[in-house]
Amino acid sequence: MSLTTPDAHRLLVPVRLDVERWTTRRTRRRVLAVVHTVTAGQRLLDAVRLLEGDTRVQVFFTQAPDVFNHGVDHFLERLGGLVLPWHQAIQTPFDLALAAAHGGLPDLHAPVIVLPHGAGHNKLVSAAQRGRRVAARGVYGLDRQWLVRDGRLVPEAIVLAHHEDLNRLGRDCPEALPAAEVVGDACFDRITASLPQRALYRAALNVEPRQRLVTACSTWGPGSLLGRQWELLERLVDELPREDFRTALLLHPHVWNAHGEWQVRSWLARLARAGLLVIGQHSDWVGALVAADHIVGDHGSVSLYGAMTGAPVFMGDVPDGELDPGSPAAELASFAPRLHPDRPLTRQFDRAAAAYRAERYEQVAARITSEPGRFALRMRSLIYRKLRLRAPAARPGTDHAPLPVAVRHDERGTI
Repeated sequence: MSLTTPDAHRLLVPVRLDVERWTTRRTRRRVLAVVHTVTAGQRLLDAVRLLEGDTRVQVFFTQAPDVFNHGVDHFLERLGGLVLPWHQAIQTPFDLALAAAHGGLPDLHAPVIVLPHGAGHNKLVSAAQRGRRVAARGVYGLDRQWLVRDGRLVPEAIVLAHHEDLNRLGRDCPEALPAAEVVGDACFDRITASLPQRALYRAALNVEPRQRLVTACSTWGPGSLLGRQWELLERLVDELPREDFRTALLLHPHVWNAHGEWQVRSWLARLARAGLLVIGQHSDWVGALVAADHIVGDHGSVSLYGAMTGAPVFMGDVPDGELDPGSPAAELASFAPRLHPDRPLTRQFDRAAAAYRAERYEQVAARITSEPGRFALRMRSLIYRKLRLRAPAARPGTDHAPLPVAVRHDERGTI
């Protein structure tokens, strides 16, 4: 058989018809985790881990087509799961599929649960799917253009974080309401569990007790902090006195994977030599956010989660038309201070700390999820209900985030 034929790249065990002859443990259900991007894969792990210890279930992974799927193969390799090539995954029946994006889902032979891959549903985007007319901009994950194909609702279940998302879903795609499940937000719960560990995260980043940590957060795209305000990142590193401040940088995985890790490291090499802590894309970002005294962000999800931490959130320039005006991210952008290029940064940070109003941030944070602390329990209940299995008796919990890891740099300037 030629190595170029599709069958040369098919996974045979345990999806063979005679699977019981070859596998060690007989399972009753097969679940497919559909990984479009690294970000989506990280979100899916919050759901897939709820199946840990259940020998009745076999989990498979597949890399779905997506413009940002560079890096997914490495993500799955590090994970060590059984990976089906996409062409085989769409030909194989499963009892359930889990996804955190929408591309290719109508081709699956399985009921699909779709999770958000960020802090709820905030961004307005246009669909540009092959063979279909590009629709007007809609809320990603809630608009009909993402959920309906040929008059049929694609997801079996649509996971929402907050009850107010039901109103927006009903406005944009009312036929999807019966499939909606308000489950909660795994990242919100992990941040909550991690807040008491703040001192440990600061120590892991070598931030002294007398120093203030500025955590800069950039989503992807030309409208992001990194895309529009590179000079602000340079100012944070060059202007803030090192004895009083440290600066950390969190980049959306799409930044790393669209440009390549080498290129991103190369761009940031001088700033890293000057003291910038670059959090690697494979490191958990929660610790660097929880550890912050000041957060400098944009319209991405990490900046919105920053509203939970007790630190003032500075917003970069938010591009027009990027955010749903009714979203919590838009509310945060409406009052979060901006950093002015003609004023000293230290003075601006001092004033923001003095003017910080906890109730405004708490109001935004309360809009991230209406089920705080309950994602694991409610998501597991949904999965097992769709699998038609009794859930394990032990109550699932939420662990605090692991310690953040900054990318190292050497004397030659690479990091």
